[in-house]
Amino acid sequence: MTKLSKSQVSVMAAELDEMVAQFRSRPLDAGPYAFVWIDALTQKVREGGWTVNVHALIATGVNADGRREILGLDVASSEDGAGWLAFLRGLAARGLSGVQLVTSDCHHGLRDAIAAVLPGAAWQRCRAHYSRNLATKVPKSAQPWVSTLVRTIFEQPDAASVRAQHHQVVTALEAKFPAAAAHLDDAREDILAFTAFPREIWRQVWSNNPQERLNKEIRRRTDVVGIFPGRDAIIRLVGAVLAEQNDEWIEARRYMGPEILAASQKAAEKADGNDETSVTIEAIGA
Repeated sequence: MTKLSKSQVSVMAAELDEMVAQFRSRPLDAGPYAFVWIDALTQKVREGGWTVNVHALIATGVNADGRREILGLDVASSEDGAGWLAFLRGLAARGLSGVQLVTSDCHHGLRDAIAAVLPGAAWQRCRAHYSRNLATKVPKSAQPWVSTLVRTIFEQPDAASVRAQHHQVVTALEAKFPAAAAHLDDAREDILAFTAFPREIWRQVWSNNPQERLNKEIRRRTDVVGIFPGRDAIIRLVGAVLAEQNDEWIEARRYMGPEILAASQKAAEKADGNDETSVTIEAIGA
């Protein structure tokens, strides 16, 4: 093919739009989706005669069969609470349920949106993104040392050891870098949420690395475009890439085995039971 007419381009675009629309609106009926990863990719688009940044919001998850699945795509003007809330509400309306853990970077407003739309789901702050955030709290010369210290937290064999090592690292930082120590201490529950689940899946859920590989493929396609003529063009291209990836995941081997999903469900139920016990004790004490 050496040439395409405008009418041919229009027909092809319309066919893609219909396919992507069906993909984005399909029922999420393969749940429960115990584990969900969420991220946002910045894209440039022309609007009102200006080139502005918008954000492609993308969610992936593990379904009841243990396979990865693209859950949703939307475009928002900014990564604020309203955008995340609308995005998650759309996923819930299509059937997203049974979520035990959401892994993401610390996007503004996302944690509140998760609590509002997915009650009972824990939030895991991506360890890779957090390590880079923490590194900005110390001089450049000390960053390798701090990164190595933080890495030891995630190398422990069990949940108790992970938390003990986190405390040790905070203590080690306090003498030289009190701001970094306070930052790490404040982030304890956010970056250690993964410890409530079986150790076999820690590496899969404690960061957004699974999503990052998908993001690289999306960027490989979108970088060729540079500036999109409109949001519909972003949806068309990114949606087509995601639909293609989703088809590959359906045929691929399970991302998590059924025994791991069952163990994760038991762990989540145990954690909920502990929370209820704590509330009851507090009520009695009151």
